[in-house]
Amino acid sequence: MDPSAKEGETATGGEPDGGAAPSSGVVVQVREKKGPLRAAIPYMPFPVAVICLFLNTFVPGLGTFVSAFTVLCGARTDLPDRHRCCVFWLNIAAALIQILTAIVMVGWIMSIFWGMDMVILASHKEQRIPQQV
Repeated sequence: MDPSAKEGETATGGEPDGGAAPSSGVVVQVREKKGPLRAAIPYMPFPVAVICLFLNTFVPGLGTFVSAFTVLCGARTDLPDRHRCCVFWLNIAAALIQILTAIVMVGWIMSIFWGMDMVILASHKEQRIPQQV
């Protein structure tokens, strides 16, 4: 450390550490990379997503199973290059994984997180599309 720098100051300009120093102008963008199962979670209306979360909480995989049928009804996913039937079967596979691994609690926890993801995606969809009155 520089012996001439006072305590509480940084070496880059004498500004106190707690102050709001101007940023260097670097923009960092972070994108979450989703696997095929996670990207197959449909963007549903908020009430349907809450019902799926409720179902997933008490019967692991049931809400995910119900959400698979919303794909057939036209719900959008993050897999635009795949056919609806393929995305439907990906959701059915996720539901089966949750049901079969619920015995060791892994599937139950996965099911609850899956339901929370459904609600988060639905709330983001609601924020982007303003309601028409």
